[in-house]
Amino acid sequence: MIRKLLISFGLVTLLSAVAWAADHVVGQKNRAFSTNSLKAKVGDTVSFRNDDPFFHNIFSLSDTQSFDLGSYSQGQSKQVTLQKPGRIDVECAIHPEMKMVIEVSK
Repeated sequence: MIRKLLISFGLVTLLSAVAWAADHVVGQKNRAFSTNSLKAKVGDTVSFRNDDPFFHNIFSLSDTQSFDLGSYSQGQSKQVTLQKPGRIDVECAIHPEMKMVIEVSK
């Protein structure tokens, strides 16, 4: 009985965390991000949408969370789920002038 209760509690906790996660969209237009900074929480998803007629390659080498979304063309989006609190510096490997910061809180 206790095991079933703990499993149920864990499932409810997991579902609650998923239900509260937010989706953020950051556009890429004219070789710039649609925002210079973003405040988000652990579990949130950030979608990087390419609105330019050429490729972008969004990445981060930050200690908080590193990722490389690879090259993708106009009309495509790539997503990152934020895993821990801290600062994430984001750049484009193709356009070095493109930079933004994601501040992730608990």
